[in-house]
Amino acid sequence: MAGNPRSLRRTRPFTLNSMDGERVLRALRAESERLFGMVSGIPEPEWDRPSPCPPWTVRDVLAHVTTVVGRVGSMLAEPEPPRSGLVTAVGYYAPDHRFSPGANSARVESAREASAAHRSGQDLAELFDSTWRLAVDRCEREPEGRVVRTRHGDPMLLSQFLVTRVFEVCVHGFDIAEGLGHGPWATEEAQEVVTGLLLDGVGSSGHVPPPGMECDRTTFLRKATGRLPMSAAERLVAERGGLRRLALG
Repeated sequence: MAGNPRSLRRTRPFTLNSMDGERVLRALRAESERLFGMVSGIPEPEWDRPSPCPPWTVRDVLAHVTTVVGRVGSMLAEPEPPRSGLVTAVGYYAPDHRFSPGANSARVESAREASAAHRSGQDLAELFDSTWRLAVDRCEREPEGRVVRTRHGDPMLLSQFLVTRVFEVCVHGFDIAEGLGHGPWATEEAQEVVTGLLLDGVGSSGHVPPPGMECDRTTFLRKATGRLPMSAAERLVAERGGLRRLALG
């Protein structure tokens, strides 16, 4: 009797340190759904409000997020690269050519060009919605241990790369919310993944934010990613609690 092809390809979740790939994928789904729900149907002038990532507008930020999520599908369409020299999600945010001034400038212009290609913000929102849904659907069909190659040429486990996509959707969701004058809306699922990326050993310590920081988790994540100021005392406490220094464009 013929079996289910999907169940034959993957009989258990692929793993990601203390987090499993299935959980990361659920976080990408939840955060993307939340983002689309918050921007869908907003008045057109709202799309041109400035974001806290100058010179990007709200429209430009969503165009960037759409592009980075869309890379999942394009990477999975390519042949699987060798497993040697795998880069982790933390290593992806290393302070090297990925986040050089030239790379950051190209990232800024690419998003502005992408946003200008759409007649309305709602068109862009609907593109984001279809893009993340296609990406998640493709990932659900992949086997455990699938390796992909990033646009920078690095081989990564798909599960590791998905952590970076959750990070991008969540953190830029903070930017879009602020640009719209809205409070942060990050989902619990996404915040758990982002916390695991930012805090070394968070799975065993269980303290979020680290003891000594008088704020909630959402505020901590905004501070840790540069969305809110962090005092020298707070940074010392955070680094003692395992805060990693990631290069962010």
